[in-house]
Amino acid sequence: MNASANPAPNPTSGPPAAERRRPRVAVVFGGRSGEHAISCMTAASVLRALDRSAYDVVPIGITTGGRWVLAADEPARWELRDGRLPEVGDDEGPTVLVPLEAGSRSLTVLEAGQVPRALGEVDVVFPLLHGPFGEDGTLQGLLELADVRYVGSGVLASAVGMDKHVMKLLLAAQGIPVGPHLLVTARRWERDPEAVGADVEELGYPVYVKPSRAGSSLGITRVKGPADLDAAVEGARRYDPRIIVETEIDGREIECAVLESIDGGASATSLPGEIEVGPAYEFYDFEAKYLSEDSARGVRLTCPADLPDAVVHRVRDLAARTFEALGCEGLARVDFFVRPDGAVLVNEINTMPGFTPISMYPRMWEATGLSYPALVDRLVQLALRRRTGLR
Repeated sequence: MNASANPAPNPTSGPPAAERRRPRVAVVFGGRSGEHAISCMTAASVLRALDRSAYDVVPIGITTGGRWVLAADEPARWELRDGRLPEVGDDEGPTVLVPLEAGSRSLTVLEAGQVPRALGEVDVVFPLLHGPFGEDGTLQGLLELADVRYVGSGVLASAVGMDKHVMKLLLAAQGIPVGPHLLVTARRWERDPEAVGADVEELGYPVYVKPSRAGSSLGITRVKGPADLDAAVEGARRYDPRIIVETEIDGREIECAVLESIDGGASATSLPGEIEVGPAYEFYDFEAKYLSEDSARGVRLTCPADLPDAVVHRVRDLAARTFEALGCEGLARVDFFVRPDGAVLVNEINTMPGFTPISMYPRMWEATGLSYPALVDRLVQLALRRRTGLR
């Protein structure tokens, strides 16, 4: 959508404001992953927060089958209501074709029985997809092919951030502390499950068995002993053939938000937040995150977290180091364990964290002094300044 290899023009330069076209932002959401509904919920909040006096907004949904459609610009349509998860249906709207060659900036709409029509030039894509086929570098690669400016991390950082095993390897190589874990590949599990069981035994129960490349706690099982390992691995394999097994950490679940500097300086970090899971849930699973009311689910989100100043400093420092170590851009949320002795371990990073009303990323920035609309605007402005072409 933009072939220039130079930063976006300064919006204060050029013709008078009345003669300038507002930057057009394509909000892309839905997608093929198991986090389709969460992506829609995130889009609802972002669509509501974007300043329509500053930006033209084009909502584009991706169905679970992968078709891109022109979606309703109605935030309430994409919210969780009465326990119903939102979904981009095949009948949502006309098909949207995206450019695949550098220099092409227009989206094309295809409607049955009609001549294809240009939707107009798009300046920035806000890719609000979570999980595979969106947050994992695949969509970012598509946008790079056409020199499209977009919000968030590039291909490599997105792919690494999605793969929990590779992420931990790279962080550990740069001296950033992570917890004990092991990778279970499809080939090894199918050929020698007994050896996998022995490795997990050596790691030490209880463990968490997770898809290595998924989010929103999909496919995660807490395993207390060998008898439950097979079912947990098979459950995780529904989402990803690569499985990561992690030792349970005795510690508080702490999160910290990172935001790239608008002027090229050091990235900013938020005050940390804390997730406390009550007796209603064994851990912070999908239902606890998205489907239950606070009073019933036994989960409390606190921001800022009640931590000693030294631990707050350590968390924020490690969040910024993790962001830089993986080459992230735009935004990320880094999740930690803080042990009783004050030691801090990085659990994982989310390069496109949730933006739902209850999501921790915007809540942490609110507590730090940056409002939701200002946060969304900052991300779009960062994308407008992004370099395209050879990077």
